[in-house]
Amino acid sequence: MGSSQINQGILVMLVVAGLIVGAMVFFSWLFGPGRSGAEKGSVYECGVDPVGPARNRFHSRFYLLAILFLLFDVELIFFYPWAILFNHDTSGVYLIEIGIFTTILLVAFVYAWGKGVFDWR
Repeated sequence: MGSSQINQGILVMLVVAGLIVGAMVFFSWLFGPGRSGAEKGSVYECGVDPVGPARNRFHSRFYLLAILFLLFDVELIFFYPWAILFNHDTSGVYLIEIGIFTTILLVAFVYAWGKGVFDWR
């Protein structure tokens, strides 16, 4: 298969995808309800009517806690490939590597705990 055949295939795929998207937008505009009003224009959030201003301030600890949660959560994903590789390793290299990784993660967790990041008050 030549390079020109691949380029033509990609071009055909992009044209077909564009036609499908264009047709979907056109038919939704043509047949969709065009009603507007106060009820449709009102703010709707999770089935609850909004109360108070939309621009409430949050303490920066909330964002720090959220980022740390994501950090520790994503770091724990690295344990899965280690468990797969550890099953096939006989030298113990992976055990040393995951020990170092876990130690660094534990030190970071203890440091954050000591700084009071996990305090909700």
